[in-house]
Amino acid sequence: MPATLPVFYSFVRCPYAMRARMALAVSAQPYRHREIVLRNKPAEMISISPKATVPVLELPNGQVLDESLDIATWALGINDPQQWLVPEIGYAHDMMELIAINDGPFKHHLDRYKYANRYGADTDPQHHRGKAYEFLISLNTRLDEDENLFGGRPCLADFAIFPFVRQFANTDNDWFDGQPLNHLQKWLQAHLSSDLFKHIMQKFPPWKPGDKEPQFPI
Repeated sequence: MPATLPVFYSFVRCPYAMRARMALAVSAQPYRHREIVLRNKPAEMISISPKATVPVLELPNGQVLDESLDIATWALGINDPQQWLVPEIGYAHDMMELIAINDGPFKHHLDRYKYANRYGADTDPQHHRGKAYEFLISLNTRLDEDENLFGGRPCLADFAIFPFVRQFANTDNDWFDGQPLNHLQKWLQAHLSSDLFKHIMQKFPPWKPGDKEPQFPI
């Protein structure tokens, strides 16, 4: 296996890693895949990214990208065959602003809804579900006019955001399915059933030094 390939550390269920894997896949960037276990992170990953969160991409020149959007924009900057970086409606900065709301306020409330026990006895998951729901309403409104968040063609915003909407929905599927979010629910299901998502959700055993690494693209 070529030593010049980037090394990618990932965890299959992490929504940040999902967005990075989708960008790497659609851009057809070759890399070596190292699946990790969050409770037993490899020292090799921590040594290059002390914050010890996935995803992490180590380039052959030694540069380390350990933010999912940095990995996505790096890959798409080399090859963007589906024009993810060019929204059909609006501008790239509009797209990045929406992603920032997802990664900031929405993720804040999502974590406290899904993992309330991690944030102390005073954390009210229903309150945080309601605050996170406000963002979902805004997405549903955008999808009332177009199939995707910035027009008929999906862009980076769609792929960057839907893994987090998936996480919200999976916290209580029955409740989510019963909400008047028809456009958002249809959009989410389309992404979940896509060949791209199925491709990047392949499961691999946890990597350890000496293991053979899956190489992408397959």
